[in-house]
Amino acid sequence: MKYIIKLNFTIFFFLLILMQTSYSKSVRILILGDSLIAGYGLLKENGFVNQLQKKLDKSNLKINLINSGVSGETSTGLYNRFKWVLEEKFDGVVISSGANDALRGIEPKITFKNLENILIYLKKIKMPTMLIGMKAPNNLGSSYVNEFNKIYKELAQKYQTNLYPFFLKDVVLNPNLNQSDMIHPNKIGVKKIVENIYPEFLIFYKKILY
Repeated sequence: MKYIIKLNFTIFFFLLILMQTSYSKSVRILILGDSLIAGYGLLKENGFVNQLQKKLDKSNLKINLINSGVSGETSTGLYNRFKWVLEEKFDGVVISSGANDALRGIEPKITFKNLENILIYLKKIKMPTMLIGMKAPNNLGSSYVNEFNKIYKELAQKYQTNLYPFFLKDVVLNPNLNQSDMIHPNKIGVKKIVENIYPEFLIFYKKILY
């Protein structure tokens, strides 16, 4: 009886250590994307990745975000470069791509296929992935908009990827939250984006740990 009690205590002790180790593990998360990720028109500390990093740091979460945003990049550009970026070691990947595809009126099927090929590869190497969605401008017509806007949900469901539906939620076309081009968010707009996306990002982080 004493042996069983001692054994149970030992198992509990090691489980406790494992839990503590998991929570204290420092993870590296790569964030792939275009100018919205790169921080176009903003000081480095005011960009999306840096503002999100600061919020994570305040929560004492040991997460190191790596900014791999390239201004002007389409999903094709991302597909052509993502593998060599992944030559470094990462624990998770966040993908935010497609805004420039929509602005240029690129066929949604092309955007879908580029993102799908990236997700297929990441699933193959068992890399936890989070997808951030984008929406097409309404002036492109309902047919284009409908086809483009369903890309991210379909891909997330197909490849069981964490999804944040729309990067610019509550910010798009708001003059107080955007730069003069009304495309890129300003410092305050980025802060709003970070606040919105933070809960979903934490869910993704827990997925990486477990």
